[in-house]
Amino acid sequence: MKRLHIHISVDDLDKSRAFYTALFGTEPTKEKADYLQWLIDDPAINFAISTGKSKRGLNHLGLQFDGDEAVAETEARLIAAGIAGEKQSGAQCCYAASNKYWVQDPQEVIWENYHTMEQIEVFGGDAFTGGVGCCQPTFSENGKWSTGGGC
Repeated sequence: MKRLHIHISVDDLDKSRAFYTALFGTEPTKEKADYLQWLIDDPAINFAISTGKSKRGLNHLGLQFDGDEAVAETEARLIAAGIAGEKQSGAQCCYAASNKYWVQDPQEVIWENYHTMEQIEVFGGDAFTGGVGCCQPTFSENGKWSTGGGC
């Protein structure tokens, strides 16, 4: 199964929780002090909101897969199409440990293609994102992926 993943950075978690709970008709499936997530089957979506980011609004989009093989297939399709990305193994981000393949679309929207192996108790931040947070690497103007300030 694939789920569309949408992550939005918000100012007020409580107000946003009320809005999205009303919109989706259900309470969040994961709740942390700075992060909420709704896993919904119809439509198949993994919708997350979090605070503490300098930029508000769309943080990134993605596809959540049930296994690493599906992530690798997506990576292979993107590479075959000439779309460069960045592999991230064992990421500890958004209260989950995941393997990921990041790409950026022509409008500079960052896409996270990933498989989550387990839930963890920390929001995250590793060398890939400069240790300052998680959710996405940055894509510099020279066309190279860089670390630091991803979220």
